[in-house]
Amino acid sequence: MAIVRAPVTVILLAGACFAQSDYLAFAGGYGPGIYGLRLHSATGRLTRIGLAVQTASPSFLIVHPNGRFLYAVNEAGHNDDTVSSFAIDLKSGKLAPLNQVSARGSSPCDLALDKTGRFLAVANYASGSIAVLPVMPDGRLGEAAGFDQHRGSGVNPARQTGPHAHSVIFSPDNRYLLSTDLGLDKIFVYRFDASAGTISPGPQPVSVAAGSGPRHLVFHPNGQTLYVIDEMASTVDVFHYDAASGALDQLQTVPTLPEGFTAPNIAAEIAVNAIGSVLYASNRGQDSLALFSIDPQRLAIAPMEHVSSLGKTPRSFTFDPTGRYLIVANQDSNNLVVFRVHPRTGELRPAGPIVTGIPKPSCIAFVR
Repeated sequence: MAIVRAPVTVILLAGACFAQSDYLAFAGGYGPGIYGLRLHSATGRLTRIGLAVQTASPSFLIVHPNGRFLYAVNEAGHNDDTVSSFAIDLKSGKLAPLNQVSARGSSPCDLALDKTGRFLAVANYASGSIAVLPVMPDGRLGEAAGFDQHRGSGVNPARQTGPHAHSVIFSPDNRYLLSTDLGLDKIFVYRFDASAGTISPGPQPVSVAAGSGPRHLVFHPNGQTLYVIDEMASTVDVFHYDAASGALDQLQTVPTLPEGFTAPNIAAEIAVNAIGSVLYASNRGQDSLALFSIDPQRLAIAPMEHVSSLGKTPRSFTFDPTGRYLIVANQDSNNLVVFRVHPRTGELRPAGPIVTGIPKPSCIAFVR
């Protein structure tokens, strides 16, 4: 499977008059704050508005479904890091700080909103804990209503000496909260009380192969299949998900790298297109996006192609609100790259100039 490459065009990007078909987005990372962006849906051209707000290490962002509020982790590595809330100015692309609350742990790295929009879950990487924060009607965050501390270790002495909660996601029916732990090689499933924001133990945590380091996870649109990307092993695990009990049954494990690639690599992001026909995963080292076809009956995956991320260290990517574009944040080359998504096959091809000037980007969130 060859890597598809295209010439890298570095242009930048100032504000202009934007049509109604434009979409507002925000980029976070390991720089001084969050940056505003506009995507022109007719052409795929992404332009930088500028610094929307200063805040420490906003490495992961999420926008509330009402389009009025944005939430960001502050991954500073302190014993008691924070999560910040902001009000979105749709006209200017600026963010107004609302409040900060404790993440109940160190190095928060992932966020998820429940289906009601009333609770925000956070995964704390360094401390290996998760918390559930209430979302107030005015967008501010409350102190944690739910909390759990993971315990234990894994087989890798360099990276698994303790727990490292790496992601959180609510089940499609909002009855469960799932969390991966890279340090323990486990996926935790909690019962979630959507009236109070509390969590309680669900089924026994599921283990992946020792030393795999599960990182992020995504549900198939059918709500019955879960895909998990393993950072350390550079693999994708496929699970059947029982919505009634929250139980997971592993079906398949597939490499994210092409056969014969032996250089160092760690996998990062994972996503499924809206119609559930293609799965996407990113490789940091090979610096590619791996595409997999999804069997419409079994929902197993099979390799399609590897596409260059046109940058270094593709830490994350996201679809625009139309699903026609996929935007990649290349952390170590400080750029954002827009790919056009083929409407039938899901294949990716570069679309428009590359955006530079955003320090260490690690996340992009659209206002939908």
